[in-house]
Amino acid sequence: GRVGWVFRPLDHDAMQAAATHLLGEHDFSSFRAAQCQALSPIKHLKRIHIQRHGAYWRFEFEANAFLHHMIRNIMGSLVRVGQGLEAPEWMETVLQARDRKQAAPTFSPAGLYFLGPRYAAHFGMPEHTPAYDWLPS
Repeated sequence: GRVGWVFRPLDHDAMQAAATHLLGEHDFSSFRAAQCQALSPIKHLKRIHIQRHGAYWRFEFEANAFLHHMIRNIMGSLVRVGQGLEAPEWMETVLQARDRKQAAPTFSPAGLYFLGPRYAAHFGMPEHTPAYDWLPS
């Protein structure tokens, strides 16, 4: 069945506090889609930045790699915390459970964009893709 999202104001500080539990190298099985074909659920989440721009929110995630629907599943859980439905510490409980059923429902892909990979300077690749150019800073 479909899960609908109820609008509630989001608490920036609560979401940022919840996000800190995800930083570093972890087993992200709780945020992994059943269809995921990655050989390992262990990824290194390097940065999560949450910022409000007027009526819009911007969430930035940087990692060494992502699992199938990992960001959509993390987003669902961050929004749940932001709505006050869970405490920020709940994110650590979900992460440690290594069980997809413990996290919030998968967030809609609408408004989520993959901005492309970043490569080390010695590869001679551009620092960012054109997708970055239209984003507000």
